[in-house]
Amino acid sequence: MPFQIILNLIIAVMWMFLSETYTFVAFVSGYLIGILLLLFLQRFIPDTFYLKRVFKMIQLVLLFTKELLLSNIEIIKMVYRKDQNFKPGIFALPTDLKSNWEITMLTSLISLTPGTLSLSVSEDNRIIYIHAMNIDDNDEAIKSIKETFERAIMEVTR
Repeated sequence: MPFQIILNLIIAVMWMFLSETYTFVAFVSGYLIGILLLLFLQRFIPDTFYLKRVFKMIQLVLLFTKELLLSNIEIIKMVYRKDQNFKPGIFALPTDLKSNWEITMLTSLISLTPGTLSLSVSEDNRIIYIHAMNIDDNDEAIKSIKETFERAIMEVTR
């Protein structure tokens, strides 16, 4: 991915030099031409097209924003409820993530979401222990994290 970004920037600068127009518009048009060239020559470049990964990153940020807003609403509902019988608990989340960066990203997203907190990661990086403010079903909590954050992180990194 970094190779493709650098190559695209070089194409944009070369476009500015060849057109002898040193403006932002010329740079952007050269950048767009570079994107098209990289897209057409994709089979000769070793990695996947980098804009796919950029779009996946944007989707991850939007997913986190959505989950953040929904969990804030849930916490507000729980706090203002008359019968405050929470069921806090700790559960183990088995993860398919491999690298330290992926696991750090997942634990950070979990901890930044209100109502959940990442407590620990096992020695073999296969299990993350999470505290939840209100947990009715462990399997449902595990399933929701795996289908949202973990899947989105794997799409970005792999």
